[in-house]
Amino acid sequence: MDLILPSGVMFGLAVLLLIFAIILSAFRVLREYERGVIFLLGRFYRVKGPGLIIVIPIIQQMVRVDLRTIVMDVPTQDVISRDNVSVRVNAVIYFRVLDSQKAIINVEDYLQATSQLAQTTLRSVLGQHELDEMLANREMLNTDIQSILDSRTDGWGIKVSNVEIKHVDLNETMVRAIAKQAEAERTRRAKVIHASGEMEASAKLVEAAAKLAQEPNAILLRYLQTLTEIASEKNSTILFPLPMDLLQGVLTTNTQGRNKKTDKSSDR
Repeated sequence: MDLILPSGVMFGLAVLLLIFAIILSAFRVLREYERGVIFLLGRFYRVKGPGLIIVIPIIQQMVRVDLRTIVMDVPTQDVISRDNVSVRVNAVIYFRVLDSQKAIINVEDYLQATSQLAQTTLRSVLGQHELDEMLANREMLNTDIQSILDSRTDGWGIKVSNVEIKHVDLNETMVRAIAKQAEAERTRRAKVIHASGEMEASAKLVEAAAKLAQEPNAILLRYLQTLTEIASEKNSTILFPLPMDLLQGVLTTNTQGRNKKTDKSSDR
C-alpha cells in the first residue's frame, strides 16, 4: 500500500529542504588568489577570503575578484609620430588587482577600463616622439607608458607592473627611405674614417720626412729600398723618381763651364 503523508507533514519537509538549501548556499569557497567583495543590503561590507566564507543569501551579495597578474594585449594602434610618420604599433601590458574594494566600487569594469586607457596612453605617448626614438629607445618608451598607466589606475586599485611594445610596423615606402638613410649614414662614416686616416698618415709622413732630412744619405737608402720592392713585382716598366740633389753637382759644373766660355769670348 502506498504511504500517504498528511499535508502538514509534506509542508514541513518542504520547509526543511528549503532551509537546508539556504544554509548550503551560504557557504562559499574562495581560492588562494581570489577575494570576495561583500555587499550588505547594497552597501559595501568587507572583503573576505581566501578559504571558506559565509554569505547570507538575499541579505548579502558577493563579487569575486582575481588577484593574479593579467596579461592584456593592446590592439594595434595607428600612431603619427612627431616627425609626421604614420606607424602601426601594438603592445602588451601586465597588471594585477591590489585593492579589491577599489577595483569593484570605483570603476564599472576594470579590465575594459584598463584596456581603453592603455590604448589612448600608447597613442599619446608615442605621438610625442620621433620614429628613430620609437625604433631605438623602446625601453624608455615602455617605462614612460608604464608610469603613466600606473599613476592613472592607482585609484582603481590596480598596479601596472610592466608594458612592452611588441611591433612597430612601417609601410614599404618608409622602409625604403630608412634603408637609404642608413646607407647614406654608413657612407658618411666611411668618408670620415678615410679622412681621419689621411690626416694621421700625413702627420706620420711629416715626422718621417723630418727624420730623413737630418741625414742626406737616408733618403737615398729609402729610394734604393723602394726600387728593390718595385723590382720584386716583375714589372716591365719602372718609374723611379730621381732626386734633384744628385744632379745638383753636375748642374753646378755645367753652369761654371758655360760662364768661363762666355768670359773668354767677351775678352776676344
